[in-house]
Amino acid sequence: MSIENFASAQWKGSLKEGGGTLSTRSGVLKDTPYDFRRRFEGAEGTNPEEMIGAAHAGCFTMALSLVLGEAGYTADSLDTKAKVTLDPDTLSVTAVHLTTVGRVPGADQAAFEEAANGAKENCPISKLLKAEITLEATLEG
Repeated sequence: MSIENFASAQWKGSLKEGGGTLSTRSGVLKDTPYDFRRRFEGAEGTNPEEMIGAAHAGCFTMALSLVLGEAGYTADSLDTKAKVTLDPDTLSVTAVHLTTVGRVPGADQAAFEEAANGAKENCPISKLLKAEITLEATLEG
C-alpha cells in the first residue's frame, strides 16, 4: 500500500509582480505566502527550495537513525542542515549539501560516516532529487 501526502500551491499574477500561497494537508503550511522576491531576492518568507531543504534534512536524519539502529547504535541526537543551491540562470537546483552532527554513544567517526553515507544514498528524498547531493558527517564526543 502506498502512502500519499498532499500539498498545494496557488498563484495570481505575473512571475515578478504576482504571488501565491502554499498549503499542506496537515495544516503545517496554510496559505503560506511565497513570491519572486522570497525565492530570488532573499526577502523574508519561504520558497520551494527552502521546503525541499527541510524535507531532505528531515528524511535524511530519519534514515540515519534507521541505519544507525541497524548497526546497533542509538543516537542521543542528530542535527542536520541542508543547503539547497538554485541556479537563477538555468532555474535548476544544482546541489544539495547536507551537514549532520551526531551524538551516538559507542560509535566512532568511521562508523558514523558509513551510516551517514548509507542514509544519504537511500533516503526517499535523496532518491527523488537528481541534483548532486554532498554530505558532511561529524560525530560529537
